[in-house]
Amino acid sequence: SAIGQLDFWDELAKRMKTRGAGPDFITVDGGEGGTGAAPLTFADHVALPFKVGFARLYRAFQEHDMANQVIWIGSGKLGFPDRAIVAFAMGCDVIGIAREAMLSLGCIQAQKCHTGECPAGIATQSTWLQGGINVGDKTQRVANYIQGFRKELLTLSHAAGYRHPAQFTGSDIEFSTGVNRFTTLEDILGYRAEQVHADFHSRK
Repeated sequence: SAIGQLDFWDELAKRMKTRGAGPDFITVDGGEGGTGAAPLTFADHVALPFKVGFARLYRAFQEHDMANQVIWIGSGKLGFPDRAIVAFAMGCDVIGIAREAMLSLGCIQAQKCHTGECPAGIATQSTWLQGGINVGDKTQRVANYIQGFRKELLTLSHAAGYRHPAQFTGSDIEFSTGVNRFTTLEDILGYRAEQVHADFHSRK
């Protein structure tokens, strides 16, 4: 879901706690995400940015002691190592990447996804347009992106003394909040991300 009002989510967390049942996972997509198929006014004006929307939703579930009862998936321009690490530190267990993988595949952002006439031959069912894709070449390009992204994530993690990017916490990340002022992500968010898989760290 792209996050707006929290009434629904607050009610969901309450019912999950009362009934002992609910979704296995929740995917939070930032308003900055989306595809060329999205109406321009939606892309520009609907839903909160990922960091804001995820933080509000995660806090709402924490208030009902339910944050560690679901798997949190984040998306919305998280295909860069620094953004991915911030998402993990905020409480994400998994991240979804679309835009960056699509670009590596050959997307030219023609914004024609919804017409079925993607000139790059990607977002289309037209066999004629699809014929313009060199599958072998594009496959390797996507693989190169994923491998490079993974390498950079692990490199940053190792530099911070961790073996996995999911081990980052809000106290590891600082933002400049003024002249010679720095604030940790944990202080900005107003919460500490819960470790759903706490035993992961002891095994690794």
